[in-house]
Amino acid sequence: MARSRHALSSGWQFRETVGNSSSDAPWLPVQAVPTQVHMDLLANNEIPDPFLDLNELKVRSLAEKQWTYRTQFSRPAPPSSESPITTDLVFEGLDTFTTVSLNGTEILTSDNMFISHRVDITDQLKDTNNLEIHFDSAMLRGRQLVEQHSHEHTFYVRQTEVSRVPVRKAQYVWTEHEVSEDIQSCSGRIIVKVSEAHGQSVQVSLSLNGLVVFEEDCITNANGVAEALFSIARPELWYPFTHGAQTRYELKASLGSHDSMSKKIGFRRAQLIQEEDEFGKSFFFRINGNDVFCGGSCWIPADSFLSQIPEQRYRDWVKLLYEGNQNMIRVWGGGIYEHDIFYDACDELGIMVWQDFAFACASYPTYKSFLDSVEAEARQNIRRLRSHPSLVIWAGSNEDYQVQERYKLEYNYEDKDPQSWLKSTFPARYTYEYLLPKILSEEDRFAIYHPTSPWGDGKITSDPTVGDKHQWDIWHGAMNRYQEAFRLSARFISEFGMEAYPHLETINSMITVEKQRYPGSMMMDFRNKAIDHERRVATYVNENFTVKYDISSYTHLTQMVQAEAMHYAYTTWRREWGRRKCGGVLVWQLNDCWPTMSWAVVDYYLVKKPAYYAIRNALKPISIGISKEYHDWTSGHVDPTDSFKDSKFDLWVASDQIQAVKADVTVRFISIQTGKDMRPPMRIESITVNPNSITEILRNHDIMESRAEVKCKLQSFSIAELDPYVIYATIEIDNSVIASDTYWPQPLKYLEFDDRNITITAMGNSKITITAGRPTKGFVIEETRGVTLSDNGFDIVPGQEKTINVMGTTVQSLRYTYIGAPRGSMPVIA
Repeated sequence: MARSRHALSSGWQFRETVGNSSSDAPWLPVQAVPTQVHMDLLANNEIPDPFLDLNELKVRSLAEKQWTYRTQFSRPAPPSSESPITTDLVFEGLDTFTTVSLNGTEILTSDNMFISHRVDITDQLKDTNNLEIHFDSAMLRGRQLVEQHSHEHTFYVRQTEVSRVPVRKAQYVWTEHEVSEDIQSCSGRIIVKVSEAHGQSVQVSLSLNGLVVFEEDCITNANGVAEALFSIARPELWYPFTHGAQTRYELKASLGSHDSMSKKIGFRRAQLIQEEDEFGKSFFFRINGNDVFCGGSCWIPADSFLSQIPEQRYRDWVKLLYEGNQNMIRVWGGGIYEHDIFYDACDELGIMVWQDFAFACASYPTYKSFLDSVEAEARQNIRRLRSHPSLVIWAGSNEDYQVQERYKLEYNYEDKDPQSWLKSTFPARYTYEYLLPKILSEEDRFAIYHPTSPWGDGKITSDPTVGDKHQWDIWHGAMNRYQEAFRLSARFISEFGMEAYPHLETINSMITVEKQRYPGSMMMDFRNKAIDHERRVATYVNENFTVKYDISSYTHLTQMVQAEAMHYAYTTWRREWGRRKCGGVLVWQLNDCWPTMSWAVVDYYLVKKPAYYAIRNALKPISIGISKEYHDWTSGHVDPTDSFKDSKFDLWVASDQIQAVKADVTVRFISIQTGKDMRPPMRIESITVNPNSITEILRNHDIMESRAEVKCKLQSFSIAELDPYVIYATIEIDNSVIASDTYWPQPLKYLEFDDRNITITAMGNSKITITAGRPTKGFVIEETRGVTLSDNGFDIVPGQEKTINVMGTTVQSLRYTYIGAPRGSMPVIA
C-alpha cells in the first residue's frame, strides 16, 4: 500500500487556559507550527520583543501559565487500494507536559520534550477532526516533582531553577557496520522496519555516485523487520575535512512500487585512544587509522525559540566551522538533541560531533518513571542519529560530576555495583555509568561512549592527566591570565572561554535606549547572564590594555581580550599535539541563543567576532607559533620590565597534513616605536614540516647572542630607553606565505601605540589593502550582518601588505579601529 503524509502545520489557534476549565480568552491565530507561545504572542502584539532591552523581565511570568493549541483537519483521502487503511498521528516533539485530545477524546499524554510520539487514530477519525493540545507549565510541574520526590532525592542544581532537574525539557532504515582495522573492508547489516508488514519482500541497496555496490531482497519477519548482511571491499571512507574526503553512500529500501526510503550514510572507523603515557593517560581521536587533533567549539541551541531556526541557518552555522578550520563541535548537554539538518550539514562538511546526552549541571534523580522516560529518550535519539558518520562520541552529561564534587555526594569509583549507586547520594551515576552505556551498546554497539564531560577514570574532574577537562581557571576560578595558558593544559580541553562584546550593530539593535549604550549600564549588565561578568570582563581588560570607556572603544578592547585568549590557548595547546599530550581544544562557545555579550566567538546574527579569526588562524592546516617565557608584571615585588628584557623565544610549526612538506621560515624583530628592524631577519630554509605533528624549530633561542651591543642596551633597561620589539614569523611553501604569527611584549598596556601610520587603499568595491608604518595591534573592521571578510582582528607590521576581501557590502561603508586609535574613533574607509 502506498504511504501518504499530511503535514498539520497550518490552521492552528491558541489561547491561555487554566487546566481543563473553559476560558474566556480569545483564540489567537498561529502562523505555523512548529512554534513557541512567545513567538505567537509576539506575532499577535500581546508581548514586547523579549530580545530587546529589559523586555525579558516582562515575559517571565509566561512560564507559569498554561496554553491550549487547536486545529481542524479532514480525513485523509484513501490511496487506491482495497487493503485496510491505518492512520497514525505523529508528533515529533511536544514541550513538555501535554495532554492531546482528538474529537474530545484524550489520545496522548507526554512529559518529555525529547521524545516523539506516534498514535494510531484510525478508529477515532471523522470526516472533520478537532485536535487540541494542552500545555501545562513545565516550571510549576517541575517544582511539584521536586517536592513529590524530595524524600528520596536531594535536587542539587547549579545557578538555575531547580524545577528543571526532574523535567525532560528541550518508519526507519539503518545500517550497523564496522570498518576493518586496516580500513580495507566494511561489513555489517542493513536493518529495515516496515509498519504492519509480515512476509513482504523489501529490496535494500547501497550506492556510491549512482553506482550500486550492494543490493539484496529480504523478507520481513513477524515484527516487520528485515535484515541483509553486506560486505564492501576497499570502501571509500568518511573523514573529518582536515584529514580527507566526506564520502557518503546512499542507503535505500524499497517496498515494491508502493514506498521507498533513502538516506546518506558514511563509513568510518572511529576510536578514542586512551593509553598510558609519560603524561598520564591520553585522550584523542583516531579516524580511519589517522590521529586527529580536534580543534573546534561547543554548541548551544541557536535560538531561545527553536522554531525561529530555518534549515539554512543551521547550514550557515556549520559552514562557519568549516571556514574557521574547526573540525569538531560539541553539542552541550544543557541544550537539545539537534535537528537532523544540523547533523546532515556536519556529515557533508566533515565536522566531527561530540554529542552530550541531555543532562547538565545538576544531580538528577533515578526514580522509576524518570528513568523510564530517560530510556525512551535515549533510544529514540540514538536511533535517529546513529547513521550520521559525523557523530563520533556520546557523553553521558555535562559537569554533573562537578556537582557531585561540589556537594560532596557519595562516589566510590572502586564500587562497580550499579544497584548500590542507586542507594547513594549521587544516584545519577547509575544513569551515566550503567543505563546510558547499556542502551548505547544495544542500539549502536560500535559507538564511543564517555561517562560525562569532564571525566577521567573516576578521578577529580580537574585532573589534567586523564580524560577531558573544562579549563575554567581562565575567566572563572582562579582567573589566570590568558598568557598562562601553557600552565593550564590537559589531555583534552572540552571547554574554556573568554567573554567579549559583539560588534556595535548588534549592541545597538538589542539596546534600543541610546542612553543605555555604555559599558556597565543596567541594560548592558542585564543582558549578560554570566555570574560576576562585570568584574571579570573589567579585570581582563584592565590587566592588558589602556582602558577607554566609550562604547566603541570598550567593545574593541573586550574583543581583543577574547581574541588574544583564543590565540594563546589554541596555539599553546595545539603545540602539545606533537607528543599527543593534548588531543583537542573546544572553545565555549561558538554561538549565542539571543543577541548579547558572552563567550560566543560568533554572535546571534552569525556576525563573527575577532576571536573567530584568531581560532581560524591558529588552526590552519599548517601554522607557525612563537612564544616567550611568561613574566608576571604586578604580583608582589616582580620586575614589570622582564618581558621587555627577555630576548629568548621558541619557534615551532604545527601541521595537520598527512604528508611531510618542505618550507622556509623568516623571523623579523621590529621596533614598536620606530617600525624599523632591530637586526637582520633570520632565514631558515628547507625545513621538513613533520606530518600530523609539531616541528620544533627553535627552543629558548637568544636573539642577542650575536648582538652584544643591543643586549647591553636592553640590560640597562629604563622606561626612557624602552625600545620594545615584536617578533614576526612567516612560513612559506613554494615562495608563498601560508601562515604567520606575531609575538608582542606583555602586557600590551605598557606599550605606546601612538601614530601607527596606517594607510588603507580601496581596490574597487570588494577589496582593501592595509599597510602600517609601525607594528599595529588588533586592527578590527566593524562587521555587520551579511558582511563577509577574509580576515579580521589582525596585526600588521611594516613591510606587510594586508589584503582583505569583502563581500556583502562596499568597502567604502566599512568602519575600522585598532589599538591606539583615537578615543571612540571608527572612521569610514575612504
